[in-house]
Amino acid sequence: MPPRKRPPANSRFQVRKPADPGVHLEPFLHYLEAECGMAANTISAYRSDIVQFLDWYRAQQPVPLSQVDLNFLSGYLQHLNRRKLATTTVSRHLVTIKLFFRYLVLEGVLAESVADLLNSPKLWKYLPKVLSPEKVNQLLSAPCREDRYPLRDRAILAMMYATGCRVTEIVTLPLNSVKLAEGYARCVGKGNKERMVSLNPVAVAAVEAYLRHERHERPVLTRRNTAEQALFLNRGGKQLSRIMVWNIVKKNAARVGCSKEVSPHTLRHSFATHMMAGGAEIRALQELLGHANIRTTQIYTHVDHSRLKAVHQMYHPRG
Repeated sequence: MPPRKRPPANSRFQVRKPADPGVHLEPFLHYLEAECGMAANTISAYRSDIVQFLDWYRAQQPVPLSQVDLNFLSGYLQHLNRRKLATTTVSRHLVTIKLFFRYLVLEGVLAESVADLLNSPKLWKYLPKVLSPEKVNQLLSAPCREDRYPLRDRAILAMMYATGCRVTEIVTLPLNSVKLAEGYARCVGKGNKERMVSLNPVAVAAVEAYLRHERHERPVLTRRNTAEQALFLNRGGKQLSRIMVWNIVKKNAARVGCSKEVSPHTLRHSFATHMMAGGAEIRALQELLGHANIRTTQIYTHVDHSRLKAVHQMYHPRG
């Protein structure tokens, strides 16, 4: 039998390259937003993870998605490990890939998800950094006249510690959602879930002082954007960015001698830990923090050493 000749370049029998899986990226992200109700920041993180995976995929011997097997995906995890990424980062990439492949099964692109066979790397329990109540008080008093908007910055810090809100929840908090007289605010968290958070007297006083001063400036700040409803504004009259709040926290933390590791999330951790130390029930704390899973909240039972010590002394026979 004579050897087969290679088909010409313009032949309809030319071997085609597998379709690029990148065509599924945008529909996948839309699915996360429209059907899963994920927040914009979460979707942005998933986009970054999938783009990195697709870049690696294209650099390999091209195979159709239907032929991607466990060894192929294990190769990607090895690639991530060679980059010396943190275990938590590798684990997040794996979660993203699993979700992407499950979506492809839902859309009928794949018959089954081989990614579900991958094992997540073991994670060390991460104990969040927490400030003492004394250090928190110093931090809340740190904004000074040298700052452009000290009353605003103090109100932001007080609100973050009083409510335990995430930084995104603080910057998107509408003015009309804050009820100072009643001592609560309504914020929208992950997955567009609304919850009510309480305000302590320190936060109420800080926001009132900010708004009294803002009453004269807000019409000027918002003259170019009269529809802006955010409580906390930048000098352009627009909603603050997360980076701006990050900088406010870092700057004032440095003033009171806090570690460089202090971030907006440190105030959230401190709020939760101090609530546990004060005797708050874990289910109530879960609601206040907006955690979907109580296992996320349970980490604060490990951070509150004083409470663990008190329980040990009370119940241990040799306490």
